[in-house]
Amino acid sequence: MDLIVGIILIFLAVFLIAIVVMNVKIVPQSKAYVIERLGAYSATWQTGIHVKIPFIERIAKQVSLKEQIVDFPPQPVITKDNVTMQIDTVVFFQITDPKLFAYGVERPLAAIENLTATTLRNIIGEMELDHTLTSRDVINAKIRGVLDEATDPWGIKVNRVELKNILPPREIQDAMEAERQRREAILTAEGEKASKILVAEGQKESKILAAEADKQSAILAAEAIKEAKIREAEGEAEAIIKVEQARAKAIELINSAAPGDGYLTIKSLEAFEAAADGKATKLIIPSNLQGLAGLAAGVKEIVSE
Repeated sequence: MDLIVGIILIFLAVFLIAIVVMNVKIVPQSKAYVIERLGAYSATWQTGIHVKIPFIERIAKQVSLKEQIVDFPPQPVITKDNVTMQIDTVVFFQITDPKLFAYGVERPLAAIENLTATTLRNIIGEMELDHTLTSRDVINAKIRGVLDEATDPWGIKVNRVELKNILPPREIQDAMEAERQRREAILTAEGEKASKILVAEGQKESKILAAEADKQSAILAAEAIKEAKIREAEGEAEAIIKVEQARAKAIELINSAAPGDGYLTIKSLEAFEAAADGKATKLIIPSNLQGLAGLAAGVKEIVSE
C-alpha cells in the first residue's frame, strides 16, 4: 500500500514539474507573443522569460517584429490613355503593434495585397503611359502613403513600396525596343564620330609638334653655325691683334734700344733679300743701299772662291 502511494506521489510530482516546464516560455529577440486568458486578450510578452498559467492562459499568436518583404504577382492596370499594363509590386512592412496585428484584420497579408492592387489601379488610372514609365518614384511614394495610413489600425507600418516590373502591351514593347535600338545606334555613331575627331585632332597635333620640332632643330643648327663662325672670326681677329701687338712690341723694343745705322742697313738688306727670292724680275734698290749691296756681292764672291 505504501509502495502504491509512493508511486502516485512520484507520478504527481513528475506531472507537476512537466506542467511547470511546459508553461515556462522564453521569447526570443525580435519576437512578441500575444497572450489570451480564458479567451480574452491578456498581455503581450516581449523578449525574455515568462510563465504561463496552465489551462487558463494560452499563446494566441507569435508575431515577428522584423521588417518583412512581400512580392505580389503582376496586376493588370489601365492607364488614362486606355493602355493595359501588368505591374508587380514589392511591399516592405513591419509589425509595430502585435495586439492590433492579431485582432485588427483577418489574413493581414491578403488584405495588404488587395489594398495594394486597388491603390495601384487608382493611381495608374490617372496617369498616361509615358508618365507611368518615367514616374516610378512618384507612384511608389503615393502607394506607400495610402498603404501606411490604411494599415495603421492593423498594427502594421509600410516602410517602402517598389514597382518591380512595368510591362506594357507587346506592340508597345516592340516600339520601345525599336526606339532603344535607334538611340543606341545614334549614340554609337556619335561615339565613333567623336573618336575619329579625337584621332584627327591627335594626328594634327602630332604633325604640328613635329613641324615645331623641325623648326626648332633648324633654328638651333643655324644658331650653332652662326656661333661657330662668330667664334672663328673672333679667334682670327684675336690672332691678328696678338701678331700686331707682337710687332708693335718688337718695334717698341728696337726703338728703345736706339739701333745704329749698320743694324738698320743689315735689316734693309735682309728685307731686299727676301724680296729677291720671289718671282719679281725687277728689283729697285734705294741709292743709299746700292754701294752697300755691291760690297756685299763682292764679299760673297770672295767667300765662294
